[in-house]
Amino acid sequence: MFNHPHRDGGRSPWRVLLHLSPLMIAISGCTALDEAPRDYAAPPVPQQYADWFDGGFPLDMDGMDWGRLDFARQSAEKGNYDQAIARFKALGQEGLLPAYYYLGKIYDNGEAVPRDPELAARYYANVLHRPNALLGNASVKLGRLYRDGDGVERNPALAFHLFRQGIDQGKADQAAVPLAEMLLAGEGVERDPQRALSLYERAADAGDTDALRELANAYQQDGWYQADPAKVQTYAQRYEDALLSLARQGDVDAMTDLASLYSQDGLLGHRPDEQRRWLNKAAESDDPAVLADVGQALLKNGDRSGAMAILETAAKAGDVEAMTHLGSALLDDDASSSRPEEAERWLAKAAEQGSPQAAITLGRTYLAGETLPQSRQRGIRLLEKAAGTGDPLALAVLGDIYLDGEHGIAAQPQKAIDYLERSHQADSAYATAQLGEAYLKGTGVAQNPQRAETLLKDAAQAGQTYAARLLGEAYLNGTRLPADVSAGQALLEKAVSAEDTTAMTVLGKAYLDGPLKGQNDGKAIALLTQAANQGDDYAMLVLGRAYRDGTGVPRDYDKAARWLERAQAAGHESARQALARLYRERGEGNGSIQATLHAAKLGNPGAMTDLGRAYLKGERGLEQDTDKANQWLTKAYQAGHAGAAATLGRAYLQGDKFPRNTTKGIRYLEAAVAREHVGATADLGTRLLDGEDVDAEPERGARLLERAMQGGNLGAMQTLGQAYLKGHGVEREPQRGIELLTHAAQRGNAYAAQILGEAYLSGTGVDKNPAKAKEWLSRAAEAGSLSSQANLGRSLLYGRDGIAQNAKRGLSMLTAAAEQGHAGAQATLGRAYLRGEVTEQDKTKGANYLFRAARQGHPTARLALAKAYLWQQGLENANQDQALLWLDQTLESKGQAALKTMRDLLQNSQAAEVASDVDRAGDADRTSS
Repeated sequence: MFNHPHRDGGRSPWRVLLHLSPLMIAISGCTALDEAPRDYAAPPVPQQYADWFDGGFPLDMDGMDWGRLDFARQSAEKGNYDQAIARFKALGQEGLLPAYYYLGKIYDNGEAVPRDPELAARYYANVLHRPNALLGNASVKLGRLYRDGDGVERNPALAFHLFRQGIDQGKADQAAVPLAEMLLAGEGVERDPQRALSLYERAADAGDTDALRELANAYQQDGWYQADPAKVQTYAQRYEDALLSLARQGDVDAMTDLASLYSQDGLLGHRPDEQRRWLNKAAESDDPAVLADVGQALLKNGDRSGAMAILETAAKAGDVEAMTHLGSALLDDDASSSRPEEAERWLAKAAEQGSPQAAITLGRTYLAGETLPQSRQRGIRLLEKAAGTGDPLALAVLGDIYLDGEHGIAAQPQKAIDYLERSHQADSAYATAQLGEAYLKGTGVAQNPQRAETLLKDAAQAGQTYAARLLGEAYLNGTRLPADVSAGQALLEKAVSAEDTTAMTVLGKAYLDGPLKGQNDGKAIALLTQAANQGDDYAMLVLGRAYRDGTGVPRDYDKAARWLERAQAAGHESARQALARLYRERGEGNGSIQATLHAAKLGNPGAMTDLGRAYLKGERGLEQDTDKANQWLTKAYQAGHAGAAATLGRAYLQGDKFPRNTTKGIRYLEAAVAREHVGATADLGTRLLDGEDVDAEPERGARLLERAMQGGNLGAMQTLGQAYLKGHGVEREPQRGIELLTHAAQRGNAYAAQILGEAYLSGTGVDKNPAKAKEWLSRAAEAGSLSSQANLGRSLLYGRDGIAQNAKRGLSMLTAAAEQGHAGAQATLGRAYLRGEVTEQDKTKGANYLFRAARQGHPTARLALAKAYLWQQGLENANQDQALLWLDQTLESKGQAALKTMRDLLQNSQAAEVASDVDRAGDADRTSS
């Protein structure tokens, strides 16, 4: 709402204006303008307004002044407008002129007050009395009011001078286009198309959409400059690109401008589908039927939240089509706004009122049994109801079901073909295509290539893209039909023109390394790129291999890596192997940091992320530098990289590399989740489940973990399995917990294997099973789990928990874990060596291990040493807190002296026995830490 002009330490805000903005430089060079508007034949500034332009001594505001101004701005941003207005007025009366600019904006925009452009003009004018940081902003705002006669008497000449002053003060991005418009119209200044063109060109180079449109108009056959069709196309395309960017951000004006661009007399020619699309998106109507169409269009274009609100309004007004679209959208289990029960209600209502589409959608949903409880009987009844009206789609769907025997319904090929034939006879191109595929592949019927060919041709001619692609691929392959490369090529081209993504991939690959190889490498890459950008993971893979191997394109390892990484992220099973080969060929396995740095400087988000992580960890030959790490990771995050957001979130939450900031950490994790980063989804889900660093939301946490698990994250699978096993944050379901943990462990998750082993060892959620406990703990230990080494080693050492004693192996495992720092293993070994029961007694080793465990805070090790001390002092029944205090004081002394004290203490056999007996009553050292 409000934009703070700058913060520049102790430097005067006025001096900051001497540094021109990038757009001002683009338009005006290093001064104000090359074609300086002050040289134009404009009338002089009216005398009564001369003090707005006469300069004067710059207003100096220090940091405290800006802080007070910022405080007032914050009040407005929080909606406390009365308070904000009072504060701005007080600051203005003190001579802090920028305050009047914000007052002007409030009344100019009508922010929580009735719009009053006259009052706004007076406030803007107050800003102009002395040079200050917002003089340029106020000049442009006031110029628009005088140009339009909005709240003030229209005065084009004065508006011209105000716009010119705005440019002089660094606001060319706001003033250049209106100044060009006045020059072109001869409004307030002598008409000068050449100089207007110059301003438009420079504004266009800085990305101004109005300038792009005017330049395209200028070069038309009947434009205001000179005809140049090539320039018309260039500027119109740039204008389209800019509008598309704005429209996708929700800019309604951009949507209507796009509709105009695609109109019959539009700059890019008539595109009725696109025109209708953007008009519908921008439309506001109370007509339920129109709202239903608009809502459906919004759904198709990805604006789910806007669509749902519009569709609900239309459905409540009784529009059956809106009920159908709303119900279908509410069934979308991939969307956060899905509401299956409500969807069922709307679809049932629409079906009752005669909507075949609603009956089909609800019927298929009942049969699938995923979003709603499965009900085959209700599903078939709804589909047959729609089919009874002769609905071709319902007939085709029933044909599909009975052809393949879907949803637990027995296959009935004859019945299926009957349904498909009836749908085909009802002129359903979809059913014709299905029937053709059935005869082509011999699915449910005897293979009949001739009948298949006829049906697929008919369906393709009727506009069924799927049929054109299927038949074209069959002609290219020459397997089920005689090879006919030219016919196959033509059919696939037809499917491509209809935006069939799979057809793009099939045809692109045919040009690249198939029957059309060598005919048009450029077209091959263009088709594959288009398909890949539309989400086809196989196209991504083919492109990655092509750039890696130099097939049809010059070898380009960067592009190869980018496409193969996208294919892997999209889940293509062969992408990982292809990437491994690329790394071998490229030498990336050696981790060339210079290549990464170069790619990062060129703007590659993945390279920025890799570089940031390298600086964060001090890896790949770089010294740890958290500032540079933050810089690169932030750049990558701003470029949309999900992994960078995840890394930043973890760094701020862990607080070991960056200052701990849970708010930032959670915000970055949320951003990574929104960008579908599987690891971040698992991290956030775990935190929401546990209430760690964030208010607990166990239901959402479980949903996020499910998403991450479906994305292949074994940690999420392990966490969710553990939660179901123990009833942590979710309703306890031990069997499901064990199943999830088993899946995760089988796929290599060591911690899942550890939890399974401990569960079978203790009988948590399952019957005790020493064999399985030993199996899973062994697998976890082999994967590097120190806790599993310690737990299994302890059981083997003493022959506990139903596991046969193997003191030698147990001692070996415990020693390995202890030497890697596991406190529980150290404590167990300490007492074992003191006892000398399962291994040779060695009080020195025992003291050493107990000492190391106690230094790590291990409770039973601390207690063992404390009890030994009490015995030595003849105070067996004394206060243990005093003994533990003595222990802490001893541990805080220098290492060797403390260790000697412990060794001396435990040389006494009775003291050693007291220390070794601490855990005889139980298994105190078992831990998952």
